[in-house]
Amino acid sequence: MMLGVLRRSVASGGSSSSILRQSLLSIRPAASTPRVSSLPEKEILLHPRGFGHVRNFSHFISPGCSVSSVPRRDFASFELMAPKQMWSRPFSSDSGDAVDVVVPFMGESITDGTLAKFLKNPGDRVEVDEPIAQIETDKVTIDVASPEAGVIKEFVAKEGETVEPGTKVAVVSKSGEGVAHVAPSEKITEKPPPKKESAPQGKKEEKPKVETAPETEKPKASAPAPPKLSAREPQLPPKERERRVPMTRLRKRVATRLKDSQNTFAMLTTFNEVDMTNLMKLRSDYKDAFVEKHGVKLGLMSGFVKAAVSGLQNQPIINAVIDGDDIIYRDYVDISIAVGTPKGLVVPVIRNADKMNFAEIEKEINTLAKKANDGTISIDEMAGGSFTISNGGVYGSLLSTPIINPPQSAILGMHSIVTRPMVVGGNIVPRPMMYIALTYDHRLIDGREAVFFLRRIKDVVEDPRRLLLDI
Repeated sequence: MMLGVLRRSVASGGSSSSILRQSLLSIRPAASTPRVSSLPEKEILLHPRGFGHVRNFSHFISPGCSVSSVPRRDFASFELMAPKQMWSRPFSSDSGDAVDVVVPFMGESITDGTLAKFLKNPGDRVEVDEPIAQIETDKVTIDVASPEAGVIKEFVAKEGETVEPGTKVAVVSKSGEGVAHVAPSEKITEKPPPKKESAPQGKKEEKPKVETAPETEKPKASAPAPPKLSAREPQLPPKERERRVPMTRLRKRVATRLKDSQNTFAMLTTFNEVDMTNLMKLRSDYKDAFVEKHGVKLGLMSGFVKAAVSGLQNQPIINAVIDGDDIIYRDYVDISIAVGTPKGLVVPVIRNADKMNFAEIEKEINTLAKKANDGTISIDEMAGGSFTISNGGVYGSLLSTPIINPPQSAILGMHSIVTRPMVVGGNIVPRPMMYIALTYDHRLIDGREAVFFLRRIKDVVEDPRRLLLDI
């Protein structure tokens, strides 16, 4: 109604300041005067809707209720607007002395994780960005760091719980006042609070009446329990000298991906053997000069990575993958290296391996392997990859059939080096030999391409000079 009066008054040529004052007094004649006079000088923007052809007016109300009009052309439409506040969820919730420690962002494809363990105890002193807990996800282990320096006041979450980004797990006191050190043994004694047995008799008489109703509901609550117990694998009955331990998220993820790989791909494995004499001699002759110049040891993995790059360039179908009814050919070579860690198998990726030399490959392998064993490897360092190399020989494996790492189409398996009698030039001589295996998706890759690829690996490893001459 007020907007209609303003519109008619402005259209008839009335004063904007008098119209505004009369409108404000007509709405709240009793309370407007003292409220306006007690406020400091503020700016009120009037934006009546539908007044696109009338310019805005900014009225400054100062003590004494004096109203002055100042034309403003900053806005194209008129609308009564309340002040807007932009906010974003912080990493920690700060309420005075206490600071809430929350779970950080864990990655684009990770929505939750398991609180594996706390690295500190209540009462311990922590510094800024010092880890106090570890979150275990399907791929990596993430540290939860303290946003402020102080003393851990309490733990809100419990070990083994499923947490999401932003979940509160602990409280840190900046000053440390009123926080006593709690030993792990004391936590257990504090958990079960004693229940008061002294209660009026009237309440005791009511309890049996209340208990009779839940007794009929208990069978309903226990009905959903059987579906939870039903799993893919049958539940084994408990036996003596056995213990049941929940699987970690990483182990669950590895098990799921390996089984999906077997169910999806038409896997076939072909084998060959490689004489390691020349590559081992090359390594022995130049290992000292290599370390002196590049600061890293010359291993056998770099030779196999270079051989795999050459094989993938000669047989591009090995580097491709099936996607629905299409075939995706990759014009890059990102080689994944399978690394076994105490927590499970991880596969970090060497990006653009076709553009790297021996020294760069060795440095990248050492860096990724160290991060994987320390549990500090990131998700981005394991994402992608067009071909995988698995070296079971470091554990003494003589022969195996590796499983494809989806969404790839093939995987190369290396094995241990064993000195065996070989026929060379009509003579039987001892040679360091290694069996190599290539498991491939037979839906996409024929046996011809697979054998040619494995043969290329054999030729390059047995005579590394082929890499220099590109033959």
